[in-house]
Amino acid sequence: MENINIDLEQAVDESLEKILNLLEEKQYFKARDEICQYNAVDESEMLEEVIDEAGIEKAVILFRLLPKATSVDVFSFLPTDDQLAIIDAITDSETTYIIDELDFDDKIDVLEELPANVVDKILEKTPKHERKLINTFLNYPDDSAGSLMTPNYISLKKDWSVAEALAHIKEEGMDAETIYTCYVKESDRRLIGIVSLSTLVTKDDNIKIKEIMVDDYVWLDVNDDQEEVADTFKKYGFLALPVVDKEHRLVGIVTVDDVLDVMEEEATEDIERMAGVIDFEDSDREYLDIPVWKHAINRLPWLLILMVAYIFTGQIVASFENQLSAMTCLIIYMPMLMGTGGNTGSQAATLIIRGLATDEVDLSDTLKILWKEFRVGVLLGVLLSLFNFLRIVFIDGETIAVAMTVCLAMIFIVIFAKILGSMVPILVKACKLDPALIANPAISSISDAVALTIYFVVASLVLGI
Repeated sequence: MENINIDLEQAVDESLEKILNLLEEKQYFKARDEICQYNAVDESEMLEEVIDEAGIEKAVILFRLLPKATSVDVFSFLPTDDQLAIIDAITDSETTYIIDELDFDDKIDVLEELPANVVDKILEKTPKHERKLINTFLNYPDDSAGSLMTPNYISLKKDWSVAEALAHIKEEGMDAETIYTCYVKESDRRLIGIVSLSTLVTKDDNIKIKEIMVDDYVWLDVNDDQEEVADTFKKYGFLALPVVDKEHRLVGIVTVDDVLDVMEEEATEDIERMAGVIDFEDSDREYLDIPVWKHAINRLPWLLILMVAYIFTGQIVASFENQLSAMTCLIIYMPMLMGTGGNTGSQAATLIIRGLATDEVDLSDTLKILWKEFRVGVLLGVLLSLFNFLRIVFIDGETIAVAMTVCLAMIFIVIFAKILGSMVPILVKACKLDPALIANPAISSISDAVALTIYFVVASLVLGI
């Protein structure tokens, strides 16, 4: 399987180079034939590269030459920025055709990004019942279950027989997002149960749906945050989940393919938060698409805060100037102690933030986490100190007193850093804030200041300076 994937990647790369050359030579139909050898996902990636390498004009020519059905599929897999670039370059009638042919959830995603005047033009040519449905979906809050869902699902009536249900699936299945789970509704659209396709095909044709449906099911509220939606999918492992309104009327379903995008988006957001570089307006843009000045502005606030924190660290060093003058060899080990404290604190913070995000730990586990990280800190501190004791005495040639000073300080620093890194996210969570907002650099800066204080206090006690 791995060799097959490698061969495919090589073939795609070779075809892409060939397509770029053909476009340069204006042999557009040959370029079309070359790209049409692949599936829609690979075609969309190749078209994305054409946009970057050859420009939007050449890409639009190639896009227009694709078979209509293929062009819609390719369009659905393109990044939002490229979709908008293509829409800007094609006619209104071409845009309307693409939007009409997209799956409903993809259609909503595209319409949410388009300018209002373009949306109005598209909706003018949309049938009245669909226009009303689109407007309803566009009004759901961003990043909610309502904005993720699709209305294309299989609904059944409780009094139908299995034979009637299967006939209905055959009739409507091609337009549904999934047929593996069907939803049973009352006449007022209230969801009362679900039934799987596997259940239907293994039951007698005359059995009523109400006899085999499951009425104890998991559902989503239309206003649930997309992160809660993703957590629910991870917890239960379903391919699709129903979405209901406050009257428990079924308004749509969310499928796992949409949730995978949410998981990637949320993971990226958490990483950016932990690094202190997030800008919510740019969180869905790729790294290379964000201007240099934006990167600088996004990173500046945290760097200013950390710079101020290190001013306090410098003051701590200045307050122990006499001790350092008396024992200049202590300066050599300051970077090592500060770096070790910051690294161990960041390790603990990362694990706890991840645990809180995945519900592996919660606030009720605070004392257990504290006790565990304390023991981990003791063990790591002792092991690191033993290694450094041997290095300081036998390699650096320092006295045992200096080695004892550095090693005792290291034990206390590592223990403190582990406790700091594990408890700060817990504290932030208790304040009903996002633990990922406590960036690892911030924990490192606090750890550095405390590490120096511990180091100098231990030096004063052990060396008497």
